[in-house]
Amino acid sequence: MEETTTIQPARLHELIQEKLTRAGLKEEQADTVAEHLVFADACGIHSHGAVRVDYYAERIAKGGVTIDPQISFERTGASTGIVHGDNGVGQYVALQALEYAIDQAKESGAAIVGVKRISHCGALSYYVKRAAEENLIAISMCQSDPMVVPFGGSENYFGTNPIAFAAPREFGSPVVFDMATTVQAWGKILDARSKNQAIPDTWAVDSKGQPTTNPHEVNGLLPMAGPKGFGLMMMVDILSGMLLGLPFGKNVSSMYSDLTEKRNLGQLFILIDPRRFTDLPSFKHSMETMIEELHEIAPAAGFNQVYYPGETNQVKYDQYTVEGIPIAKQVLAYLESDTIHFDQYGKTGSFATK
Repeated sequence: MEETTTIQPARLHELIQEKLTRAGLKEEQADTVAEHLVFADACGIHSHGAVRVDYYAERIAKGGVTIDPQISFERTGASTGIVHGDNGVGQYVALQALEYAIDQAKESGAAIVGVKRISHCGALSYYVKRAAEENLIAISMCQSDPMVVPFGGSENYFGTNPIAFAAPREFGSPVVFDMATTVQAWGKILDARSKNQAIPDTWAVDSKGQPTTNPHEVNGLLPMAGPKGFGLMMMVDILSGMLLGLPFGKNVSSMYSDLTEKRNLGQLFILIDPRRFTDLPSFKHSMETMIEELHEIAPAAGFNQVYYPGETNQVKYDQYTVEGIPIAKQVLAYLESDTIHFDQYGKTGSFATK
């Protein structure tokens, strides 16, 4: 049975930041990561929220993240560039890359910026939403380690390889949606494990390649929509990995096998200034009209209304930032403890922080 508790965003931020700094991360970077994870939990994306701190803290403490990364921006064209992340903590490096991309898009009308050699960067929706708040259309994607059984196959090859999109609108928060190219993200498995909660048998397979409802038995995830999801995850790996000269497919580093090693992951930002194509107020008004028309569609049986993709996350964000964020009691207990451990991910061992 799921056991959760409610915590105010500011307190959750404080606990996460403290845990990461005690693990060895510099305060500014820990603050950035904490802001990102609280955002994810506030949106109801608990798979990319505080549940990740356990993993981040141990990898930081064991040297799998560069504590003082030498981050640099290499401009390769009027609208292109590469951020060299030196395997710094993902959210901190990716946010700097986003700032470069935003400046470049406003200057030249579009930006394609690759982020080379970073650790896990978290929920992509955080970045594209920030870009859309600058009146830009944004797409981001990143590679991840092989944990997906390809369509027609029996062994893992690609990662969950997510894609996110955002666009500004006339009123309210930007339209944002963020999805893995699997039926569900690996973080959803971690979330289910932390809550001792069963998963649908359409999400993943066990070591024998058979569907499983036990999150602790998951050996591989399934691509969404069969061959279509398989094609999308290949595209993401090419654009955010191979394009940057990084390892791809089954050669991408594992998130959990050796926490002392750097990950060398890749991410890609594609930003478009709509003013280079149309009148911005008209574009934002059209976005608003689309949302209104979707809301006016009669809902099917079992549904209260039609939401635009990603809207339910915004609804939760508006609610949770006021009323408090629900998180698993197990996760909160870890955040309030003085140890770094890894048992919820199937590994063993623990050691006290300083």
